[in-house]
Amino acid sequence: MTIVILILATLLTSAWLMLMGRVTKEDWIAAAYNKVLDNQRAIDKLISKDKENNKKLSQYRGLIAVVLRFLLKEDSGKKIEKLKRNSRELQDGNLGSVNVFVLPGYVLLREFEMIGKSGFHKKMMEYSFELYGKKNAVYITKHLLAKLLSYPIIAVAATIMLGTALLAAGITTAGKALLIIGTVIILVLTYTIYDELSDKVKKRRKAICKQFPNVVSKLALLVTSGMIMDRAWKETAYSQEAELYEEMRKTSKEIDNLVKPETAYGAFINRCNTKETAKLASAIMQNKSKGNAEIGILLKNMAREAWQERRHTAKRDAENANSKLMIPTMLLLLAILIMLMVPIAMNFMEI
Repeated sequence: MTIVILILATLLTSAWLMLMGRVTKEDWIAAAYNKVLDNQRAIDKLISKDKENNKKLSQYRGLIAVVLRFLLKEDSGKKIEKLKRNSRELQDGNLGSVNVFVLPGYVLLREFEMIGKSGFHKKMMEYSFELYGKKNAVYITKHLLAKLLSYPIIAVAATIMLGTALLAAGITTAGKALLIIGTVIILVLTYTIYDELSDKVKKRRKAICKQFPNVVSKLALLVTSGMIMDRAWKETAYSQEAELYEEMRKTSKEIDNLVKPETAYGAFINRCNTKETAKLASAIMQNKSKGNAEIGILLKNMAREAWQERRHTAKRDAENANSKLMIPTMLLLLAILIMLMVPIAMNFMEI
């Protein structure tokens, strides 16, 4: 049995090394490009965090401001400069920081085209499009799939080798546990790469739905006050920093760059991928030629429906929270009953 397991580990390791030997320059470039994208996203997060901290600090004065400035102080400048330097090195051809463990996955994607045509790939592409935009969705999806393909091979091989070594040394229990539990953990951790992407999309859609009532209410207010739709859209888009407002800004910039409104609003629908935003953008496109009065009435009705749905959603969330609290409450009650009953039972036994 040990020999069979060792042979399996050897085959997996050999397969991974063989794939590494088939890595091309294009694979290195693709991995480097995704590293640059990762760096840029990290930079954007640091900048956003600094803006948020500065906004919080601006609300306070005196000693409180000094204390908060000390607590919130973080040298993001050095981190940002380090990330930018790494990106410049990658763009100049210095690929030392590229994650080599993901490269065999690129080889598998290139040599087995059926992977790129699978439903799993399409779903990941859809999620990546929502999160990162059309421009980068292809590269990011490819990188994530490469991780899903490459990581299990080398990780399972290493786990099997270590487990086999423990078995050969006579540490049977630990060896078997490592072989079984270790392999399961690796597969679960690998799946979390996809699950994390799915979770980000769900959270983003939920945030967009939460922001929608405010957005449509402001649009209705501006339009009914006499402002043209394009101007009202831009004013609303630049009024706050959040997911839905960011997507509206992208649409506004596209229209300013002479992209057809139908194309711009269609892309907005695809990026947000919620029924509320689809309804809003479709209504704007269909009523583009009509006057402000009719569009204003439509937006008012939409705002009223959105707030009603928001209240229903809040009520459902509260009910779900209460149901989730039932389990720990019951466990606590059970623990209290045990603490009360055990001493009583022991006293009866002594009698």
